[in-house]
Amino acid sequence: MATRAKASGKQAAGVATPEQDSSNPQLRTEVFEIFRRWGYLQATLDPLKQYLPQEPFPIDLPEGSDAIAEEARRYYCGNIALEFSHIASPEKREWLQKKMEQKYVETPQQQAKTLTQLIKADLFEQTIQQRYLGTKRFSLEGLTALIPYLDRTFEVSSELGVDLCLFAMNHRGRLNVMVNTVGRSAADIFTKFEDVDPRSHLGGGDVKYHQGATGTYTSPTGKTIDLHLASNPSHLEAVDPVIMGRARAREVRIGDDGVKKVLPIIIHGDAAFAGQGIWAETLDLATITGYTVGGTIQIVVNNLLGFTAEPQESNSSRFATDMAKRLPIPIFHVNAEDPDAVVRVAAIAAEYRSTFASDVVVDLIGYRRHGHSEVDDPTVTQPRRYAKIKETPVLYKSYAERIGVDATAEIKQISEKFLADQAEGKQAQHVPHLSSLPKYWDNYKGGYLPADEPTKTGLLAEEITRLTQLLLKTPEGFNIHPKIKALLKQREEMGNGAKPFDYGTAELVAYASLLEKGTPVRLSGQDSQRGTFNQRHSFFTDTETEKRWSPLQHISDKQGQFEAYNSMLSEAGVLGFEYGYARDYPEALVLWEAQFGDFANGAQIIMDQFIAAGEAKWGLLSGVVLLLPHGYEGQGPEHSSARIERYLQLCATDNMYVTQPSNAAQYFHLLRRQAMSEYRKPLIVFTPKSMLRHPDAVSPIADFGAEKFQTVLADTEAKDPRRILVCSGKIGHNLRVERAKRGDYSTAIVFVEQLYPWPEEALAKALEMYLSAEEVVWVQEEPANMGPLTYAYPLLKRTAGNRRVLRVSRSAAATPATGSAKAHDLEEKALIELALGKAKK
Repeated sequence: MATRAKASGKQAAGVATPEQDSSNPQLRTEVFEIFRRWGYLQATLDPLKQYLPQEPFPIDLPEGSDAIAEEARRYYCGNIALEFSHIASPEKREWLQKKMEQKYVETPQQQAKTLTQLIKADLFEQTIQQRYLGTKRFSLEGLTALIPYLDRTFEVSSELGVDLCLFAMNHRGRLNVMVNTVGRSAADIFTKFEDVDPRSHLGGGDVKYHQGATGTYTSPTGKTIDLHLASNPSHLEAVDPVIMGRARAREVRIGDDGVKKVLPIIIHGDAAFAGQGIWAETLDLATITGYTVGGTIQIVVNNLLGFTAEPQESNSSRFATDMAKRLPIPIFHVNAEDPDAVVRVAAIAAEYRSTFASDVVVDLIGYRRHGHSEVDDPTVTQPRRYAKIKETPVLYKSYAERIGVDATAEIKQISEKFLADQAEGKQAQHVPHLSSLPKYWDNYKGGYLPADEPTKTGLLAEEITRLTQLLLKTPEGFNIHPKIKALLKQREEMGNGAKPFDYGTAELVAYASLLEKGTPVRLSGQDSQRGTFNQRHSFFTDTETEKRWSPLQHISDKQGQFEAYNSMLSEAGVLGFEYGYARDYPEALVLWEAQFGDFANGAQIIMDQFIAAGEAKWGLLSGVVLLLPHGYEGQGPEHSSARIERYLQLCATDNMYVTQPSNAAQYFHLLRRQAMSEYRKPLIVFTPKSMLRHPDAVSPIADFGAEKFQTVLADTEAKDPRRILVCSGKIGHNLRVERAKRGDYSTAIVFVEQLYPWPEEALAKALEMYLSAEEVVWVQEEPANMGPLTYAYPLLKRTAGNRRVLRVSRSAAATPATGSAKAHDLEEKALIELALGKAKK
């Protein structure tokens, strides 16, 4: 333990006492209001004094106010600055003023603890530098105050009732946080540098500074917080909505006290905070019903440099955090070379978040001692800055001198411990596991899927009738819209077997069947309560009061929770949230619906980095469902294609399901399979638009009694066909309609309902039904360079045996579809004639 040369008082940790000044209260209020609003312009925040120069206030101070101004300056223009004048709530502003306008003296005990943490943080980095020179680690040096910041956050939060922290951060300082905050063994991290057992990473895994970790924080009073550091890709800020969704799921699992018990923290870099749009999407979720988490602590690890970009090249405002002013939340700025100020802000931020269930932003301003990574030479692009950094002492040394402590013995002890850990890591033979999954994952698994999914999903007709009746309920006195009344009449006829089921009703019956058995269902997306195509109507709106009511929330007393939310106009933020929610609620059926499948590529990072690759990179599963409306209907290049080809390109090692159910009953079975299976894989569903109610895509009540979802639908109407058309989705219905119109059943039409994993055995069995067929044709409505063609064609050739295999599609194109409805009709007619042959006159 370090020895203190000079004691600095006997106050309790973080003693704050208000100052009083009774002379001229009106003048005092006027002066303090100026500093409260503009003090940040003259705060001493940049440790290197190269950026953030002081700026004059836009308003002059009153005459004779020098003494009052001097006092106010101590609160608002020192190493801590606060922006809060954009907060409309007087209660919140007064709370913050009270916290800021106090004398604050840190205790010797806290300072000794902070010093130890700074020593550990720096010596950990130095050990890596010595033993693994030139290896990327994305050092925390220059901002090691993050470690005591997090420790104080957890200490305060534990006393406020938090027992779980889910936090996300980019690669900068991640390894340091794993060891000195999460509590992972330093030897385990050093083993990662040794890269032992490389065969265990073949075809998967991720670099060490992307991996997650779990651990436990124990407070001085014995309270504990489970810590979960999320895995994330190099795509900065992409993990933000994921951690928010995970936090929401955890809070829902806990119940009413969830927001008090779960603390989300997101640690950003300054350039990414200012530049990445997904962060702005995530921030906007803060107070939206269905997405709130009780406030997130947003920490910006700000080295005033992005890779090689200067601050003025990264953002257009004074601070990287200015974008956060879009919400009424406090923004603290603190000089990271003042550890006492850092831990003080940590305590205030944690308490504010707990008190007001609000986000809070903390801008921790320091510097980066090395290049972006340790293989870079930063003097090439910032020579003056790095000359100054070279002269700047390591923080633990300057802090020890400031508080009058001789830390020589402690430094030696910690250094020796890290060297011993490194030697231990060097001897390891196996890759260490840095995280563990919660118990609720015990009943679910990933890995390779069985060729024939065993989950039975069928229900007897009387069960379907009973469940459909539950969808017709409305409360007494509810003023129902005439169109909804007519819709419910149609649903009643479907349930009685008088009419076949459409997609919308089949979907709701699937939900009702799951909810009744206790499975929660969560659906979100733009317009998802009603459905983009007026097909769902999971909620009804009272025509007088506009209050909404859902029969799915009133299935039974012991049902699972049903949630359906019309999300904000976002793809990446909302899909990331739902992926995260499904990550921590595997028992639930969690669905995200794109307004049109075309728009889903706004969330491409979430699909590429998490949904498709999460299991392979990090061993993390998610059963999230993507509903992507798809189909060519003459609506132009932006309302036709969900880009099937892109999802198929991402498929390997049974990492997800890609499906296109061709009728209502198949959709029913598919949704139930996803919820009831022991496997947790993402499910991509290309859903119909015009086919939602098409006579060829509806299903009789008997079809809901089929044993399970069929990956291939054979043709039972074809008679001694010479040609077999194999297709997926809407084009198959168009072919069937034209075939019926011609009255010529010499061509078989087979639907591939599951594109991945490719149903080889089921398709081969279907093809064997038509021994007379000489050729097999893959038919799609998409251009040749899009849709399933390039994926499915070689697989079909393998399955077709000795038969000739052909293909029919639109010509290759740069856009998915024409913008002319008439041109679309001409193309579709040509496709059908190529597939079926010209109609006989």
